[in-house]
Amino acid sequence: MTNFISILTAKKPMWRNAICAASVAAVALSAGTANAEEKFDLANAYGATSIHAEGNVVFAEALAEASGKDIIVTVHPGGSLGYKSADHFDAVRDGAVDIADTPANFLGGIDPYFLISSMPFLVKSVDEAKILLELAKPEYERILEANGQKFLYASPWPASGIWSKDPVKSAADLAGVKIRTFDPNGTKALKAINAAPIQLAWADVVPQLATGGIDAVLTSAEGGVSQKFVEHTKYFTEINYALPLNIVHMNKAIFDGLSSDQQKMIMDAAAIASDRNWAEVVGRTEKNYAQLKKDGGIIVTEGTEVLLVDLSKAGDVVLAEWLEKTGDRGTAAIAAFRAKTGQK
Repeated sequence: MTNFISILTAKKPMWRNAICAASVAAVALSAGTANAEEKFDLANAYGATSIHAEGNVVFAEALAEASGKDIIVTVHPGGSLGYKSADHFDAVRDGAVDIADTPANFLGGIDPYFLISSMPFLVKSVDEAKILLELAKPEYERILEANGQKFLYASPWPASGIWSKDPVKSAADLAGVKIRTFDPNGTKALKAINAAPIQLAWADVVPQLATGGIDAVLTSAEGGVSQKFVEHTKYFTEINYALPLNIVHMNKAIFDGLSSDQQKMIMDAAAIASDRNWAEVVGRTEKNYAQLKKDGGIIVTEGTEVLLVDLSKAGDVVLAEWLEKTGDRGTAAIAAFRAKTGQK
């Protein structure tokens, strides 16, 4: 068995190929990993080739290596454990799942503070997304800890845009269009320009596109490419709406029950996965665009000035409402972010 695993991985780092790594994990699992002292399951609602599921494999492989395979994390992408992203918070808190990788915006119902990373047009670059994370991280940690969970790491999606059946260059092009959003921020912003937003879990998006339940999707090029959206929505309009985060969180009682050495191994592996995802996201858009074109899609990058103005105004309204809900916490975070980035 060891020789077979060596053959699979001899010519490339394990985390460079999610499919290969997943195969290795499956082989190790079938062998029983007899020497493993701890085994954990990690839930992710997104596909194995998504940036975050790949990062989960990096985390699992780094942890297995550091612990001498005494700590084994099995990654379950594509919602294969039966949990949608909206289920992860309760599942991890209650111990039904050991670890989960969850879009922060799906935690907005737990605390609106989690919606900060998906605030429309607040973050304009990967560097700014990282600054916002560092400012928000202490509050993420506090909220999770208060709910029996441990913050491990967070990293962004590529910038969100609009997948649609026709080009979108103005608010008028979205009037009455049934468009999937991923959180209340997007729902409010798109309602403000007279679209007909519907908040859906990721697993429900393609079925709704296929049956006509929705006609457009607010998400990254990454998300649409991984699910072959071009079969239903040919156009992707680049608007750099947000670079929302995913947060990887673990049941705190389980984490606290580990030795200090094991806890350090987990946090070190989390840092490795985080660094990989932040580095990967920089060039991910170019790769996604290339695949999108290969699949027959069309990317709209020009003539969207009117749309951006309308959406930005709607974003200002969303931010104002969010600040009211989060009070001093939100005000302090936004003020610090603007001070660090030079935004007004």
